[in-house]
Amino acid sequence: MSLGKVGKFTRNILDQKRRFLAAKCEVKRKLYKAICNDTSLPADLREQHRQKLSELPRNSSFTRLRNRCIFTGRPRAVYEKFRMSRIVFRSLANQGALQGVKKASW
Repeated sequence: MSLGKVGKFTRNILDQKRRFLAAKCEVKRKLYKAICNDTSLPADLREQHRQKLSELPRNSSFTRLRNRCIFTGRPRAVYEKFRMSRIVFRSLANQGALQGVKKASW
């Protein structure tokens, strides 16, 4: 799926869809992976579950998730706690819009 030039809000929407799908398929994915990695089980059973694992949607994997800024959609330098990029964080902190955050001085 080639997205080319996609707006910041579209990226956030796609990421939210991936997060929803990953949460929905989390239990199945973990079960299939546990069975695939268990060497005490027969090889044919492990192969069946490996096939089921490959049939799950690709976007249901947690490794495809990307933390993005909720304001700008920026994928890098995003503070997990605030879910915003360093640039937005600094501007809001300087304005005093973030509770409990103030500029350090010593």
